[in-house]
Amino acid sequence: MTPPAPITDVSTPETRGPAALPRSRTPSTWFIVLLASLMAVGPFTIDLYLAAFPQITADFGTRGAAVQATLTTTMAGLALGQLVIGSLSDALGRRRPLVGGLVLYVAASLAITVAPNVGVLAGLRFVQGFAAAAGTVLAMAMIRDRYQGVAMGKALARMMLVTGVAPCLAPVIGAQVLQIGSWRHLFAGLAVVGVVLLLLTIFVLPETLPAERRRSNGVGAAVRSYGSLLTDRGFVGLALLNGFAFGALFSFVSSSSFVFQEGFGFSSQQFSAVFAAGAVGVTLGTQLSGFLIGRVSPGRIVLGGSLTGLTVAVLLLLAAETGAGAWIVAALCVLIMVVVGIILPAVPVLALDANAHRAGSAAALLGAVQFGVGAAVAPLSGLIGEGDPAAMAVVLVGSMLVSTAITVTLRRRLRPVPATSLVAAPQPG
Repeated sequence: MTPPAPITDVSTPETRGPAALPRSRTPSTWFIVLLASLMAVGPFTIDLYLAAFPQITADFGTRGAAVQATLTTTMAGLALGQLVIGSLSDALGRRRPLVGGLVLYVAASLAITVAPNVGVLAGLRFVQGFAAAAGTVLAMAMIRDRYQGVAMGKALARMMLVTGVAPCLAPVIGAQVLQIGSWRHLFAGLAVVGVVLLLLTIFVLPETLPAERRRSNGVGAAVRSYGSLLTDRGFVGLALLNGFAFGALFSFVSSSSFVFQEGFGFSSQQFSAVFAAGAVGVTLGTQLSGFLIGRVSPGRIVLGGSLTGLTVAVLLLLAAETGAGAWIVAALCVLIMVVVGIILPAVPVLALDANAHRAGSAAALLGAVQFGVGAAVAPLSGLIGEGDPAAMAVVLVGSMLVSTAITVTLRRRLRPVPATSLVAAPQPG
């Protein structure tokens, strides 16, 4: 596709910020770093407070499963927010929904610092997750607005590298803050992060979707696209496959704090090291997947990854049941995270290649299903057995079993994708 002619002046009264950027062939470092920071708000919001789960449980005098439910509501907010904010931005431009989302994020973060009980915390976490979705979905949209072809592929790769640091640093930072303060200070810190990003968005980040490229019926068109996608059995299967692979990741995210700190007696620093290793594992898996795509068909990557993940999850269950030890359990968890990291980038390639004419809506719906399934799976291990590594392993086995079953069912659809499609600019969905 030939790139449209560069737009040299698209500022309008409604953008009220730096002039909109024209299409570019070369990814800009400052632009990528800022968008990556906005995109990292979601994972940072999820991971920062994980080491504080036992403290929150004691503070509110509640069950661990109730605290895990606050993670579920966060992911539910992220899922819904991607659908709503993404479609609004097609009609209103990117900056206004982003500014609104960041304002709401700061307000929710501050409100959490005075939450009186776990029920209020869960509700505010939903709002916080919904607001954080603005950074997640609009950073991707702004990349699509700004770059095409190979430049877009390079920009996404650079952004993912920066974004991948967030889940590695978040639990480490959280554990250190807990040494000198309470879990409420973590959310005060998130409010500060939100304010900084809000100011950068207002005064530095330009609009990337000029008025002439917006859809006046953006919300209605998006709803129609979502409805059409939900009747496509192949897309729904891929979305669920992606969701349950992500569910395996979030089973580890939601239960690892209790398993390693309460079950195995780890300190918050030891837990943060294990969690950071898992985050590094996911990052390594995504980079390996990127290396394999173009050399091996995405369908084979997904099938091989699902079978490997199921095998490792079964080994984890055996290790947990036989008392193999904390570090063996930790090592197997990290290995599963590597496998999940391999699967997750390959599934969207298959789903978006088959829906190039509505890639924007397909990407948003994939993200919504991903976080929706993650929200459903996250509290299960706590309900089965709080702090029990076998309970975590059971959920991991179940998630990988469903992913593998869907992969086998869809094996005819997991066809090779031409390498050129991996860097093609998505079309508006």
